[in-house]
Amino acid sequence: MGPLQIVLFAVWALSTLLLIALVLMHSGKGTGVSDMIASSLYNSSTATGVMEKNLDKLTVIVACVFAACVVLAMFFFPQGIVGL
Repeated sequence: MGPLQIVLFAVWALSTLLLIALVLMHSGKGTGVSDMIASSLYNSSTATGVMEKNLDKLTVIVACVFAACVVLAMFFFPQGIVGL
């Protein structure tokens, strides 16, 4: 495995973890059980609209990086990783 593939996997792994964290940071929109649990942890009125828009933009950017890494891995490893 070459250095480009190692960098690709590192960026993919970091974007995966960051994407999970960013999705979990979004405020809930419903009135279900998850909203009931989350409302007890923090006050939903403290989040501003600007902060939510910036979080949306960052989430889309990280999702695009993640998707690009998956597509690049498809071209670098068409048969998968065998014998690693």
